[in-house]
Amino acid sequence: MGSLDGTVAVVTGGAYSLGRAFADALAAEGAHIAIADIRDGSETAAAIAAAHGVRAESWLVDVTDEDSVARFVAAAAEAFGSIGVLVNNAAFFAELPKLAFHEIPVDLWDRVMAVNVKGPFLMAKHVAPVMRTSGRGKIINIGSGTAYKGMRDLSVYVTSKAAILGLTRCLARELGPDGINVNTLAPGLIESPSVKDHPHHLSFTEQVVASRAIQRPGQPNDLLGALVFLASPASDFVTGQTLAVDGGSIML
Repeated sequence: MGSLDGTVAVVTGGAYSLGRAFADALAAEGAHIAIADIRDGSETAAAIAAAHGVRAESWLVDVTDEDSVARFVAAAAEAFGSIGVLVNNAAFFAELPKLAFHEIPVDLWDRVMAVNVKGPFLMAKHVAPVMRTSGRGKIINIGSGTAYKGMRDLSVYVTSKAAILGLTRCLARELGPDGINVNTLAPGLIESPSVKDHPHHLSFTEQVVASRAIQRPGQPNDLLGALVFLASPASDFVTGQTLAVDGGSIML
């Protein structure tokens, strides 16, 4: 028996990299999984279902498009009957070039904000009414420790993740009376598959590791215990919080 037996969890960006690790960890605790991704997640869903004996399905979803989000949420709620957990993981990071702030094209700025801020807003907007029908739910926004520290040459990403902290606190206030908890999981730099696919970000590794109390690179598995805690009944009296999982770099 897992801590999430029978719960339905939506994971955006769940077809690959950290999103896949998140979906797999929730399924290991007994959650059924609905993957929303711009890439095909059917193989991921099939592998998760086979590994954990849960239902897992995937949909092609553009989190920046409200019609796409609304169609997905309606379809997932109909297919599974409820939604108990939302992990707002989809984000524009690994593909980002390192640019000084004055070099960032406006269209790139707008794209990052659309995926990283508008996406979680739209998902929460459409999932929250489904959660209200059962009187409980967990929304977990994936932030970043860079929102507290700042970082050269990634100002658009850092700004988008700072916005997530404010969104989390506002949603926690608004949705608390409905029994819905809203929190942020804030990783440090993680050597995820998507980061390894774009190794220019690994140039930060030495600097980041030196800033940590636990001085080693972060791995996807380092995030999973915190994620399950925020998704499970163990966090029922925790809301509006940011849980930094970064080896003690920012020490919130």
